[in-house]
Amino acid sequence: MSSVTTKQRAGSGDVGLIGTMFQAGLYKPQQGRIVRQVTFVAIAILALLIAWEIGQITFIADLFERADYAFGFGLGVIGLWIAYRIVNYPAFADFLIAVEAEMKKVSWPAWPELWKASLVVIFVIFSMALSLWLFDLIWTALFKLIGIR
Repeated sequence: MSSVTTKQRAGSGDVGLIGTMFQAGLYKPQQGRIVRQVTFVAIAILALLIAWEIGQITFIADLFERADYAFGFGLGVIGLWIAYRIVNYPAFADFLIAVEAEMKKVSWPAWPELWKASLVVIFVIFSMALSLWLFDLIWTALFKLIGIR
């Protein structure tokens, strides 16, 4: 284990989640890049949607003209920073790195195999829906015959 990794772990373990929010560095920048980028985009979209909704609250818009946009923009910037820092939080980043490593081990099916498997799933879903509909008709008719319904 290199001394840089040991220093990163020792330094990040002492700071905690709140302390890492005020740092700008990347944690293991070359590992798990794809999963971390996708996770960042998902968290960023969620943060921006929340900022937009909070910015639309009426009492904020009543403060002064265009306050809703300014407040929403400010919350959006804060949300983007939090999303950036969360994917670089050592414990979460290590998890995402492990996820990407496991995803590389998966044997993905070829297109014809994927198409056949999708058709099987669609057929089973429609078969189950049809059988449940038929059972519903049978039980409804039986209950009407008995006088329960």
